Amino acid sequence: MYQSQTVIGQTVASKDPALDQCVWPEQGLDAIPDWVYTSQAVYDREMERIFQGDTWNYVALECEIPNAGDYKRSYVGAIPVVVARAEDGTISVFENRCAHRGAEFCRSSQGNAKEFVCPYHQWSYTLKGDLQGVPFKRGVNKEGGMPRDFRNEDHGLRKLNVTALNGVIFASYSDKVEPIEEYLTPEILEDFKVVFPGKKLKLLGYYRNELPCNWKMYHENLKDPYHATLLHSFLVVFGLLVAGNKSMMFADNKHGRHGIMGSAKKDEIYASVSEETKKEMRSFSDELRLRDERFLDFVKEFNSPWSVTMTTIWPNLVVQREMNTLGVRQIIPNGPNSMIMQWTMFGYEDDTEEMLRHRLRQGNLMGPSGFLGLEDNEAMRFVQEGVRRSSTDVNIIKLDTGTVGTSNTLISEAAIRAMYQYYRGVMEL
Repeated sequence: MYQSQTVIGQTVASKDPALDQCVWPEQGLDAIPDWVYTSQAVYDREMERIFQGDTWNYVALECEIPNAGDYKRSYVGAIPVVVARAEDGTISVFENRCAHRGAEFCRSSQGNAKEFVCPYHQWSYTLKGDLQGVPFKRGVNKEGGMPRDFRNEDHGLRKLNVTALNGVIFASYSDKVEPIEEYLTPEILEDFKVVFPGKKLKLLGYYRNELPCNWKMYHENLKDPYHATLLHSFLVVFGLLVAGNKSMMFADNKHGRHGIMGSAKKDEIYASVSEETKKEMRSFSDELRLRDERFLDFVKEFNSPWSVTMTTIWPNLVVQREMNTLGVRQIIPNGPNSMIMQWTMFGYEDDTEEMLRHRLRQGNLMGPSGFLGLEDNEAMRFVQEGVRRSSTDVNIIKLDTGTVGTSNTLISEAAIRAMYQYYRGVMEL
């Protein structure tokens, strides 16, 4: 079992008085204080220690920038970055901030360019983020201009370390973060390679939405199989994730920061649920039926026991495999009380036309208005409103108490406890 990195109830003194007020409750891992979701000081430390710390952050899929000159705007935490493919085929990630006066020079979400030019003073940069041109660098008529010791190579864009694994691009501010395969851990890497086996990906489209909740709630939501059997009518009625089905909630053994929620759908379209279980699930209805039953056809295309997996890769990536619809979700923090979700849907280049249509059809499960995503978005908004406005100051997570990490039951919050055990160590809270 994963061992705690902190002493329960202990708070490490900080230079920020606001953080000094953040004392973890005596209940330890069975409680989450409201300030975790609402404190600006805590959020600022998260940006520094997590997103700019020893982590790999998802930034793009290689199929989004297949050609030389292709680029995409992305984020590492809340920091805007550009992901670009240079003439030699290499991929660079650098901050979307001009080295001169700080303007976000890249204004398009995606495109193809030979260089990047800041619109303010026209400083220009290569596809690798190097400064290549400064207008009036030597002034006019021998007056003004940059000092003689000004060197372009000293004023490029801030570059991040970059790695790619089977078509997925990650970036890091850290020089100490381990190789991506080690970062993922063996079990998460095995699941990752189910969806990303090395085949060329085919981009299908995007969703994007704002959620009025703290960014960590999305990680919690996908480490919380308890809610999935209660909140989502579609999941339980149509048997995608039902108490009693073969299911799992896995937390990586090394840190507890990554996780996999998995479920195996039975062959029948409509779930077979005992009367006793139905009484516990108010969202279950015997009356719901599909007009088009092709929607839940499951074509077994992977060597995996699961028909559904939701894999959370700390700190900003969700890999979704819901039957045959595939996608990644990028978590973009937007202050303590807001986050942006960028959804990227894909298939494989060797998909048949029939499979392509099938993936697009099942894609209606996902996205901000999907049959599943809509309920999560509302529930997390309600939680954020509650912790931000109420006088109570703690959340209770005692389901399956005593277990930290992987659980053998869906009625558990053990994976959430594992995440916060790791989080407290990194944050020194």
